Amino acid sequence: MASDFYPHGEVASKYGILREGEPVPGISERSIFVIDKRGKVAYAKVYPIDRPPDPDEVFEVLRKL
Repeated sequence: MASDFYPHGEVASKYGILREGEPVPGISERSIFVIDKRGKVAYAKVYPIDRPPDPDEVFEVLRKL
């Protein structure tokens, strides 16, 4: 969602991850979305804002596609 610039938060809002509360309203939640070849969400996970996603977990999802 790093490219979610204008209108601000439009894509993050559609995915339900635009933060409205603390610690920083107006940013997106720390999350991962994997979209399959058909354009469907194959994987979605929201992580605590203070922890990075586990890359091994994401790579496992990608290997299964």
